[in-house]
Amino acid sequence: MTSRPTSRDVAKAAGVSQSTVSLVLGGKWSGRVSPATAAAVQDAAERLGYRPNRAARSLRLGSTRTVMLVVPTLTAPFFGAVYEGAARVAAQHGFGVVAYPWPEHAGPADSPFAAPHEAIDGILASSLAEDALSGFAGTPVVMLDSDPAAEAPTVVFGVEDGMRVIVDHLAGLGHRRFGHLASSIDQWTFHARGRALADAVAAVPGATLVREDAALDVADAKDAALRLLGGPGRPTALVCDDDVMSAGAYKAARARGLEIPRDLSVTGFDDVLLAAALEPELTTVRLPADELGAAGMDALLRLLEGERPGSLSLPGELVVRGSTGPAAVGAAPVHGPLHG
Repeated sequence: MTSRPTSRDVAKAAGVSQSTVSLVLGGKWSGRVSPATAAAVQDAAERLGYRPNRAARSLRLGSTRTVMLVVPTLTAPFFGAVYEGAARVAAQHGFGVVAYPWPEHAGPADSPFAAPHEAIDGILASSLAEDALSGFAGTPVVMLDSDPAAEAPTVVFGVEDGMRVIVDHLAGLGHRRFGHLASSIDQWTFHARGRALADAVAAVPGATLVREDAALDVADAKDAALRLLGGPGRPTALVCDDDVMSAGAYKAARARGLEIPRDLSVTGFDDVLLAAALEPELTTVRLPADELGAAGMDALLRLLEGERPGSLSLPGELVVRGSTGPAAVGAAPVHGPLHG
């Protein structure tokens, strides 16, 4: 069996020292090695098929080249996209990413490692409160989709702008009676959505807003939407905090005998695959979860290099589909027996 080429082999082929090989292949040769020498080392490494031993390099540097992504759940498609974006950028810099679910309301996160500082270099935390990471004091952290007032650098979505765009869209269709199907989860992003929605509706002449809280669950969202649609002066538009809750709103509308969008307009938030699977397809705000993970990883890598990255807000995009239409004229409360 042919042995794997070593840095010594590369040094011999290029006619340089091993330290020069380390400088060149580590990307730290500029100003210390001539371009011609660097080219010779790179050519020799390519001819020999040399690949650095990252594990050995990590031991020399005292670095694991591993980042932990902490998320509330692994079952939501949104967090899968966050992971993909983070892992893509990490791989470009020789880092790996491990995902660690830590449910909301579970208190400070426990480490899955006996000695976190020996297992990971940094943490990306998505949609969690900063104090959930109190057990990782001293580990570099970047917060995703979390309160921008946090001490750690943050990368967030412009959710307030997203809600304002939804209200502008619905108001332009003649809607004045709004219902908010709100997430009951105590997270910055949902508080920000609720505040922005209330402010935007208040700025529309003659508009009203009613609200019901629900879990991020189709069945619970359906029950909350049924309450909204059964009250006096029922909404002509339901604004949902995420796309999964919108699926519950669809079920509630069907149970009340309402047709979307003829009798009721529905909007979501996130634009996960479900949005295009609903019938009619869902009008929603697209939040680029992949870009959130990628931007967060970029910020964390810069933090590990000694920089202090500033907070960043990524814009959302309103995607208009078939679930919104002109407000129904003379819409009245729906009472009586429910349909299937």
